[in-house]
Amino acid sequence: MRSHDENLALRQEHRAERRHDIPQQAGAADLDAAARAFQTLRPRLFGIAYRVVGTVAEAEDVVQDVWIKWHGYDRSTVGNPEAFLVTMTTRTAINVLHSARARRETYIGPWLPEPIDTEANPELEAEHNESLSFAVLVVMESLSPAERAAFVLREAFGYEYAVIAAILETTEVATRKLVSRAREHVTSGRRRSVPMPQHHRMLRAFVAAARSGDVAQLERLLAEDVISYSDGGDVVHAARIAIVGRDRVVKFVAAFSRWFWAGIEVREIEVNAEPAIAIVAGGEPVTVLTMVASHDGIERLYWLLNPEKLERIQAA
Repeated sequence: MRSHDENLALRQEHRAERRHDIPQQAGAADLDAAARAFQTLRPRLFGIAYRVVGTVAEAEDVVQDVWIKWHGYDRSTVGNPEAFLVTMTTRTAINVLHSARARRETYIGPWLPEPIDTEANPELEAEHNESLSFAVLVVMESLSPAERAAFVLREAFGYEYAVIAAILETTEVATRKLVSRAREHVTSGRRRSVPMPQHHRMLRAFVAAARSGDVAQLERLLAEDVISYSDGGDVVHAARIAIVGRDRVVKFVAAFSRWFWAGIEVREIEVNAEPAIAIVAGGEPVTVLTMVASHDGIERLYWLLNPEKLERIQAA
């Protein structure tokens, strides 16, 4: 949690942002100091933006936009760079999410967040991992932008309600309601998870059964109410609707066992601080598979096939 002084400073920076949004000339030393301050905070800013918008590309755009504004801003009015930059990042991310939602409504097939390689970006795990999990990001898609931002700032980064209220330009009472509604929704939509070693074993077992078309083993592994989501973005062949229920998912997975896994390599990776599988063909990942597992079995399967969402996994 932030201290009282930090909370006060953030609210002061919020007021200053509205009064002094006028670029001014700055010396080289001042620009160097501004760049150092920004780079120090960049992992946190990216972490906020990614959790709010759900894609790496849009989060990077948010951070770049904030840097441009910060570079040209009258920084003599800024007493607390972190407070100022967090405010600017959150508001920019909310604006991006509003426009992104309109595009996602016309997306072909299920829309899934873009996975991020947390082995290559360990700084993202410095904050609360649960808010970074793929399943939580999926559930957060149904929150309003304000609810999502409030939830991220509170649950992932521990900001106080008064600080979040200043960022969102609302009251503390309203902010508490935003966080409460978001928390209730995320909790109701979150599946019970198993310990990480068991998660690894179940993921490996599922891939082995899927590759061999072992129907009996698939039935043992999957929960009765399992749902499988495939995100191809109408770029590659993928199921355009969610597959619901054990029997249907087993048939779905078994149906492509003969051709889907031919001539590929399976690599274990980590995305969003959780175990995942990269299905690699010709040296490039063509699918990333992640899942939610409970003591009842595998509850959710997420197949990422859209090449645009795999570019950074490939680079990592």
